[in-house]
Amino acid sequence: MDSSDLNAILNAVPLPLVTITLDERIGAMNASASAMLGDNLLGRHYLTVLRQPALLAAIEHVFSERKKSETRYVGRDGEQEVCWEILCGPLTENGIFSGVLVSYTDVSALQTANQMRRDFVANVSHELRTPLTALSGFIETLRGAAKDDPSARDRFLGIMENEASRMNRLVGDLLSLSKVEGDERMRPTDRVDIASVLRSVVQVLKPLAKDLGCSLTLNLPESCDLVLGDQDQLQQVFTNLIENALKYGGREKSVTVSAETVSWDKSLRDAGVKIRVQDRGEGIAAEHIPRLTERFYRIDGHRSREMGGTGLGLAIVKHIISRHRGHMRITSTIGEGSCFTVTLRRQDADPVSDISD
Repeated sequence: MDSSDLNAILNAVPLPLVTITLDERIGAMNASASAMLGDNLLGRHYLTVLRQPALLAAIEHVFSERKKSETRYVGRDGEQEVCWEILCGPLTENGIFSGVLVSYTDVSALQTANQMRRDFVANVSHELRTPLTALSGFIETLRGAAKDDPSARDRFLGIMENEASRMNRLVGDLLSLSKVEGDERMRPTDRVDIASVLRSVVQVLKPLAKDLGCSLTLNLPESCDLVLGDQDQLQQVFTNLIENALKYGGREKSVTVSAETVSWDKSLRDAGVKIRVQDRGEGIAAEHIPRLTERFYRIDGHRSREMGGTGLGLAIVKHIISRHRGHMRITSTIGEGSCFTVTLRRQDADPVSDISD
């Protein structure tokens, strides 16, 4: 095959491709391979260009056995780690072996997804193991030593009820997270009275605030614009954020919920409504803030479980806000408290300006 024809074929393929001739020299490279490995490499011995031991072994296998070989290696693209799946196969011309074709496939996203799946399964298993172990132990005790002890039986049954409720909350949050992720690409188009949503949530959570000795204040402007959204999901978002502020802000502290209309928001690149949930608790250290919306991430795991948290609430919030093409910002100062700011698009905002869609 003419070299110009070969180069045209290689450059038509988006994957990085390299050919190695019978004299073990780099014969051709497409643009993707040149961008990855560098320019002016044609004619050089492949050992000086492709230096990964696993890749060199795969190429040698093709030269010696005339059969394809696969391998993987982890490299870097700037600051980012990249996992490459490499296929080395024999090239033939008129039925005669003429060299080796090396193709690279970036499987980093697949590796990341697999790792997330493994982490998710491990976290769910860990979260369920503790209450299941407790339930099994108490059942065994109630059948044995505490069988005829009414006070112990009542105490153990109370603990078992709490553990069962914890598992039920976890399963509920898992189902909710699954549903939110499934709907994330479907942008909501209903007009929602966000002021009414906030009033409803605050009213529902006032008994909790009273039990914790906290003051819960709602500050709304005289007129608050409607937003584009799903009312049930937005209620879920602010229930979670306000409940967290009450529980983790500390007893006998204050929580303030406020809203304002903005004519332009940088994060939305459009007009919006900003809702802030501010507590006056102990604050959150800066290193924790970027990870707060990760599944099962907890600053204080023991305290979170005591409060009834599953570690999924803020992950659900993140996905709901993403579905609404909104934005959430978390700021905190140690000793002064934390503020969760959610910005949602106004119902009269221009959808064309949302270049993220």
